Parts: sequence; C-alpha cells; structure tokens
Amino acid sequence: MAQRRGLDRRKFLAGTAAGVGGGIITGGFASSAAAATEPDPAVVARRTSTATTVGPDSPQYPDLVRALNARYTAAPRSVHVVDAPRQVRAIVEQAVSANKRLTVRGGGHCLEDFVYNSDVQMIIDLSNMNRVYYDEARNAIAVESGATLLDVYEKLYQTWGVTVPGGICYSVGMGGHVAGGGWGWLVRRDGLIIDHLYGVEVVTVRASGVVRKVVATREADDPHRDLWWAHTGGGGGNFGVVTRYFFRSPDATGTDPTRLLPRPPSKVLYAVAAWGWDQLNKDRFLQLIQNYANWHVTNAAPTSPTRFLSSFMVLNHVSNGTVVLLTQVDAGAPNAETILNDYLTFMSNGVAQPFISQVRLPWLQAARLTGTTNPLLNDPTLRGEYKSAYMKAAFPQDQAEALYKHLARTDIDNPNLSVQLSPFGGMTAAVQPGDTASVHRGAAFKMLWAANWSDPADDAKNIAWARESYQDTYAATGGVPVPNDVTDGCYVNYPDADLSDPTFNRSTSTWHDLYYKDNYPRLQQVKKKYDPRDFFRHRQSVELPPSKSAG
Repeated sequence: MAQRRGLDRRKFLAGTAAGVGGGIITGGFASSAAAATEPDPAVVARRTSTATTVGPDSPQYPDLVRALNARYTAAPRSVHVVDAPRQVRAIVEQAVSANKRLTVRGGGHCLEDFVYNSDVQMIIDLSNMNRVYYDEARNAIAVESGATLLDVYEKLYQTWGVTVPGGICYSVGMGGHVAGGGWGWLVRRDGLIIDHLYGVEVVTVRASGVVRKVVATREADDPHRDLWWAHTGGGGGNFGVVTRYFFRSPDATGTDPTRLLPRPPSKVLYAVAAWGWDQLNKDRFLQLIQNYANWHVTNAAPTSPTRFLSSFMVLNHVSNGTVVLLTQVDAGAPNAETILNDYLTFMSNGVAQPFISQVRLPWLQAARLTGTTNPLLNDPTLRGEYKSAYMKAAFPQDQAEALYKHLARTDIDNPNLSVQLSPFGGMTAAVQPGDTASVHRGAAFKMLWAANWSDPADDAKNIAWARESYQDTYAATGGVPVPNDVTDGCYVNYPDADLSDPTFNRSTSTWHDLYYKDNYPRLQQVKKKYDPRDFFRHRQSVELPPSKSAG
C-alpha cells in the first residue's frame, strides 16, 4: 500500500468535493464559569438597541439577499441585521402587523430557496448574533443562533476544552444546523449535536398575533418540552425564530462548564486515501463502495470499539480524476492505530491500492483543515443542486451500478459532480427514534448528491445529472430512498424540493415521510401549538394538522 507521512495538500484539495456538513492549537482553558459568563450590563445594553435595517437602496443590500447557493436570491423590502436576541421580537411583530412574508437567515447554507425566494418581503439576518458564553441560570453553554460552526468550536475548546459534535463545513450557521439534527466528524463517538441540546429560545407567534419569547428545555416537567423536542431534528423555519441554543450533555453533572459537554480528542489520526479513476474499472468501483457500506453496517452499534473512527468518502465524477476517502480516528482511543490501519486495509480489499497521506494533528487543527481548505465550500459564486439518502444496509446491485453509471458518464464534463458517503451509526444509534425529532437512528451511513457549477447557462445539464443519477439509484422505489430495510429516507438539512414533486418522487412516501417518518404527526401538533397561523413557512415546512372538520 503506497503510504506517506504528512498531508499532501494537492491531493487533498484536488480530490475533495463539496462536503456539506450540512463542518472547525490548543490554548489555556478557563477553569471556572466566571471566565465567560454574560458580559456586564453596560455591554449588554450596547448590543440591544434596534437592529440595522437594510433596504434596496443600501450599498450592502446585494450581499444580504443571496444564499451561499448562488442559484437563490431574493428582493425583500428590507433585511434586518440583528446582533442580540432581544432585537428579534420587534421585527417579528412588525412583520405580523403588516402581514409580510418573513424568512430567517442563519449561516446562509440552506441548499434550497427556503430563505431567498420571490415571495419573501422581510429577512432577519442573524449572522452578527453570534456570542457563545456560559449561562449560569441554566447551567449550560449558550450559543446564539447566528454563530457559525468554526466560531463555536474555537470558543468552546479554547475557553473550556469542550465541544459539540457538529458539522464539518466551517461557515454553517447554528440556527438551522442544530434544528435539523446536525452531524459531523464526532458523530460516531458522541452522536448528533442535538443529543447534547438542553434548551432552545424561540420567538413564536400566537393565534392572536401576539409575539412571545419561549424558552423550552428537555426537563420532563417543562411545559414547553415539546418545542425543545421539535428543534432536535424538526428542521429550521418551522416553529419560530431561534435566538439561542443551550447545550449541556444529558449525563453532565455539576456546574463547571469544563464538564458540561464532551471533550474532543486531544489529537486525531488523520488519513487521506485517493484512488485515481484510471485505477477503477466498474468492478473495482463497485467493490470500493460496498467496502464502505459493509464496514459501516457491521460497525454501526453504539458500543462498537470502532466508534472512534469516522470516515467520509467523496465519489467524484470521472472528469475529476480522483475518488477520495477522508478518515479521522481519536488518537486517544484504545488501539487507535490498529483501528485506522485495519479500516484502510478493509477499504482496499479487492480494489487497487490507494495513495495514502497520514498525519497526527491536534483536534482543532484537523477541524480547521477539513472545514476551510475545500475551495468548493468557500466559493460564493457556485450554484448547486443537492439530494440525500440514509442507508441501513449495503448497496443492492442496481443501486451500486446506477452510481457507477452516472459518475462514469462522459456526456458531461464537470469535476464538481460527486456523491458523498458520510458516517453514521455509533452513538447516533444509542438514542431511540422518538426521543428526538431526528428519526433516522437506525442508519449506518448517509449520502449526498452534490452538483456545483458557476455559469447559469449550465443549470439545466447539471441539475439533470443530479436528478437522473438519484432517480436511477432508487428506481426500484419510485426514484427516492423510501424507508425500508435498505434505505431510510432523507436528511432535512439537505433539503430537496424535488421530493415534493410527483415527477421526481413516484413513490407513496411523501416528502415529510422521507424527512421525518413516524415523527411527523407529533411535529404537526407542535406546529399547531406554537405557530397556529403558519406564519413561519416555506415550501417544505411542517404543515398544520388537518382540522377535525376536514373529515
């Protein structure tokens, strides 16, 4: 096996496609809560004046009405840039009073047009509302919903030596990421980010039109516990404006913030394996993806000693030239070196030997590396089309062959087309499907179809590639990954409007069956209780339950 110490940056950047997490040097740690509690009242007062209002005549307007996905822009009458939670309520009241369509931007990473569309009249931009601090009253780490993942990781780690198992992409906003049940590099070791969510602060709208702030926690006697539950995977934009999240692991004890959340690995073993497409005929490609699938199915249990390993495979289109496997192991785990080497050997079985770069890195350095060095994650001019699937089992032959067919197509030449396989299982499986709104607890891994391009003239062919590849892969189940013994639906943080269209979803599973399965009726009841006017909505928002008179 070709192996080399140290990371080959050229291989890393050339082979890694747009990993959306749907994504992160050590320093001195503060040993007490006092190091990062709420600032003094004078500082708070300066942050709680009215928000900045940006209109079409403002020079910054063009930059505030577009998503990261350059396909989506809007023309609202106003954008309201907030920097403190208490500024949000007045803006929502204004929108309710004027009956204006309101949407909310966190980090801007929504892959569909849910925030930026032709109907929106007002946008709340949370990106400057980004503090992270210890909340003594709730004995939890408070994170404002405009904070981005890398900022959160750095603050948690540098201040208290802890982390949350969130996503890979550095600039994803916490607001939507958490509500959708975010995952990342530590998913198999520590579960989903919502598995450590203690509470949520939400600005909601009553049936009367009265706007109120609600703080909901996981406490059994909390009258708003169902609102907390809805934000553990029920998706963003459904129930209100999230202003703050409060994090404390369920097994945490005491009031020391250094003990309220998981400690990340001190160091990780980080490996990049790359196969050239010239090494991969059809049989070898099929063997490679089945190796990934079989390993994750076999090692999906929460008690598996391999839960300290997470691996992310990017199946780039043949025009890219390379298929890449990124793997990280907690260096402090028992037999960490053996776990990594055995995994890389398993992945190579029946396949050509890859080029491998391997290095030991401090955890935060590794998180920064994977979150910031991918050019596709940092280019605001790119357009995109995305689709997802959860997998419970290895690929049936028809699915595997469909993946090969479309990734090896020569009638399209775009190195930024990919299908990505990402880790699940491990501690995600330790939580029952109904305990949180994130229902796909039995999945072993998940998938993301990602097509990225720059020229609007290329929209049709790239969108067609994503649709055709996805529909062919799941042709036996109506073009989508219906929940069954093999597939388990779709990830709400990779939203896909095609799931609502019978042209592309020919199954009997609706879009909400694919995202939420049996948890959907409960989400509808939360919607009825906290957003009975359906004020917070988009094209795939949780619907109000049918009225009893509807028959």
